[in-house]
Amino acid sequence: MLAIIIEGFTHTVAEVALALAPLAGLFLIAQLWFRRTGQADLLRLLRGLVLAFIGLALFLQGVYVGFLPTGEQIGLKLGSSPLPWLLVPMGFLLGLVATLAEPAVAILNHQVELASGGYIGRRVMLITVALGVALAVALAMLRVLCGFPLWYILLPGYALALWLSYHVRAEFTAIAFDSGGVATGPMTVTFILAVSIGAATVIPGRDPLREGFGLIALVALAPIISVLALGLLYSAAEGQLRTDTRRR
Repeated sequence: MLAIIIEGFTHTVAEVALALAPLAGLFLIAQLWFRRTGQADLLRLLRGLVLAFIGLALFLQGVYVGFLPTGEQIGLKLGSSPLPWLLVPMGFLLGLVATLAEPAVAILNHQVELASGGYIGRRVMLITVALGVALAVALAMLRVLCGFPLWYILLPGYALALWLSYHVRAEFTAIAFDSGGVATGPMTVTFILAVSIGAATVIPGRDPLREGFGLIALVALAPIISVLALGLLYSAAEGQLRTDTRRR
């Protein structure tokens, strides 16, 4: 059991080190060039880098030895079952749960709440992004079953996103496009991607590679639309509030 858990751990550690090296290098260059960081702040920074390294290494190892095989088996079982349409509601549920557990999404929501002074609450952002991703995963599973081209969704989706961006406040546009990148984090991509590839492997006429990366494209698009739609609701609520205030 222990051998399975630690299998490939050195490779995971190397990946995390390679990912954090540019960030640590920039901090080092800034410190040597400007020398404005106090000793206490520098120690906190180093402690944060070490904790981030340990946390990412353990998290990704869990993803590789747990989430990926489990997700692939779920996709294989659902895709080969007498009721393959269960992929759609299961995709919605998995997309919702994976987004709720995504660390990057939690950090984004916290930063959005701080930057907006509480105007955009973290819980509202979490629900908005999670529902968007869940709908996208359900749609991606429907695409795996039916086999229709990806651009049938992407072209109208990005057209809708561009239209919405012209009708909401600028801060919602910035948050929306950041949300698209954040939602495609290690939890969502690895687990949901494995389910999609597993299902596409056993469904006749489906290419696991194409269907899998099509899912990532949809997951990146969905939070953009959902957050822009949230901005539209905020704008409508503000307009209604101003109207009620004038009437009084």
